[in-house]
Amino acid sequence: MRRAAWIIGFIAVQAACIWVVQPDLGRLWAGLPRLAGWIAGGFPPDFSGFGDLAARAAETLALATLGTTLAGVLALPLALMAAKPANPYPVLYHPIRTLLDALRGIDGFVFALIFVAAVGLGPFAGMLGVALHSAGSLGKLWSEALEAADPAPMEAARSAGAGRAQAAAVILLPETLPQTASAALYVWEFNIRASTVLGLVGAGGIGQELKNAVDLLDFSRVLAILALIVAMTLTADRLSAALRARLL
Repeated sequence: MRRAAWIIGFIAVQAACIWVVQPDLGRLWAGLPRLAGWIAGGFPPDFSGFGDLAARAAETLALATLGTTLAGVLALPLALMAAKPANPYPVLYHPIRTLLDALRGIDGFVFALIFVAAVGLGPFAGMLGVALHSAGSLGKLWSEALEAADPAPMEAARSAGAGRAQAAAVILLPETLPQTASAALYVWEFNIRASTVLGLVGAGGIGQELKNAVDLLDFSRVLAILALIVAMTLTADRLSAALRARLL
């Protein structure tokens, strides 16, 4: 009965989503020739001025990397407060976890849009947007790794007279370093992919070039930029996967 209830609930949710979204396969079928025409018109890709594209790609990598680093700095104390074995102030446990959920719930794109209004156009706004959203993600992942760690070493350190925070710094963080470092690499890889569109709101990176090309209906340029984005994200994915494999 429980399984049947889950199945019925799943079907009901999907039906409600279909009713809200109203997918129309006829419209998709009618639009496919237009899409195919745009793609065909993009060949050959226009890589002229490749230096400018490379500079924008480097800007994307830089803001994603700095954003992830800043996110780690923000996330570490929050993760300690959101993990029961390490939290010296239990009353703050649920408020901190709520804060992490709020940071994760607001997309980096939205944060970047807000910071563009606050600090102006450019990659600095994008870096801040990436940092705030990623702080929530890293804090969540790190706190879960801390809570899943073997409690015996922590209990031994506490029995020897160490405080909760001191034991967490000396025992818990080194013990979970492979997991936390792997999570940081995963978030960095994700941020590179996500940062490619921040230029759409003026937050720097290669997304700005993509927006300009789309606005001008320059599909040869669009195709070249998309090829560069795919190459960049694939490289980051392979590098991140190799580093995570060495850690775990």
